[in-house]
Amino acid sequence: MILNKKPIVILLLLALLFLVSGIIACQSKPADKGTVTSQPVAKSAAPAALPPVDTAAIMRRKQIPVLCYHQIRNWRSTDSKNAKDDIVQIAAFKEHIKMLADSGYHSILPDQLYDYLTTGAALPTKPIMFTFDDTDLDQFTIAAPELKKYGFKGVYFIMTVSIGRSNYMSKAQIKQLSDEGNIIGSHTWDHHQFTKLSGKDWEIQLDKPTKKLEEITGKSVKYFAYPFGLWNAQGLPELHKRGFKAAFQLSTKRYGKDPLMTIRRIIDSGHWNAKNLMGNIKRDF
Repeated sequence: MILNKKPIVILLLLALLFLVSGIIACQSKPADKGTVTSQPVAKSAAPAALPPVDTAAIMRRKQIPVLCYHQIRNWRSTDSKNAKDDIVQIAAFKEHIKMLADSGYHSILPDQLYDYLTTGAALPTKPIMFTFDDTDLDQFTIAAPELKKYGFKGVYFIMTVSIGRSNYMSKAQIKQLSDEGNIIGSHTWDHHQFTKLSGKDWEIQLDKPTKKLEEITGKSVKYFAYPFGLWNAQGLPELHKRGFKAAFQLSTKRYGKDPLMTIRRIIDSGHWNAKNLMGNIKRDF
């Protein structure tokens, strides 16, 4: 008996078609949950390394006057003689700023100072820098408007623990200073002495404040001021590691091996008149 071969051929063709379709379907299924289908999210990039500098050349360049202020308010009966060094009365502050403007001084900001120190870049005639430590509210309400009156700008080193507290600047005020062309720098979280920092302190006193200030201003924070003006050579690599371009102390001698991290400032004393201030600027710088 001869079988009709057509049905058998058709069945074989259908089976082959189903087999091919199954292979294609398997290849087009979504990957398993454990399968990596995209590139992992990159971690935050470390601060870019700054180019090496000629420290000897920096030490040879003439130092630029940098003034440091804390509180701008009238004295109280409870203020001690030593405390008054850091408290410039309002009328005296206005007198000092007017004297500097009338004497032909021009304010500069840290990037200008950095470029001058590292490359010899030109500065305006009679350059001077105004810096303010500790976030005091009077720096925003009194000092900043007085500087602005003469076309001056300043550098505000913020202690972040105080932001928004009574008699201290708010986030909005810090951002306004930044938006108006002033520079916001770091002054640690709670004014902890730099020479005593170790271990986890670096994250608490440097990393977190930097991040907070950058979130407030939308700009990089590249400059630091030492609480009490105190520094030690052992801690300077921690500033370099975090990409700070320069750091400001007070009036002690610069460190010849790292002058950018030991830029000198003098406090405009509450006991000085305008003539005293000018004499000390000329003597110290």
